[in-house]
Amino acid sequence: MGQGGEPRRTRPYDGELGAAVTRAQAGDEAAFAVAYRLVQPGLLGYLRGIVGEEAEDVAADAWLEIARDLGRFRGDGAGFRGWTATIARHRALDLMRRQKVRPRQSVLEQDVLDLPGGHDTAEQALETLSTERALALLDVLPRDQREAVLLRVVVGLDAPAAGRVLGKRPGAVRTAAYRGLKRLAGQFGGGEAG
Repeated sequence: MGQGGEPRRTRPYDGELGAAVTRAQAGDEAAFAVAYRLVQPGLLGYLRGIVGEEAEDVAADAWLEIARDLGRFRGDGAGFRGWTATIARHRALDLMRRQKVRPRQSVLEQDVLDLPGGHDTAEQALETLSTERALALLDVLPRDQREAVLLRVVVGLDAPAAGRVLGKRPGAVRTAAYRGLKRLAGQFGGGEAG
């Protein structure tokens, strides 16, 4: 169970990710590459929803910090996804402060949606379709809803973990994600849900 009694959101590869992070902390460079390949698609998707075309640069800055501070991380695969999302969000906010602009909207590129091989193809296809549809409509969402949806759907965090990334209570994240997804669903139905 996650914090607040909610089941913790896990991804099929979280066990592999946790093992890779542990080996990477012991100096195994190949294991760090595995962790990168497992986390990068979701992290880049999240960043594209916040900073648009600057996402790859922000992700590169985030990964430098992640590599530098890896020894301080404590947790499992799901925890590592949350920790990396927090670092990436801080780097994105730093960029936006420097540019003094609102977050830019962009559509996620197909190559970002590709998950590492060896996973259930049907599940991957359904997740990719859901992600593509949600990201194509993200420009209709207010920032808090957009980030909540990205963290919950694209990165796969539970509400407590997403709340830690955003500095909000889990209930506020659940509400923002619910409202955002409801509005996106309204877009599919031809009308706008509130």
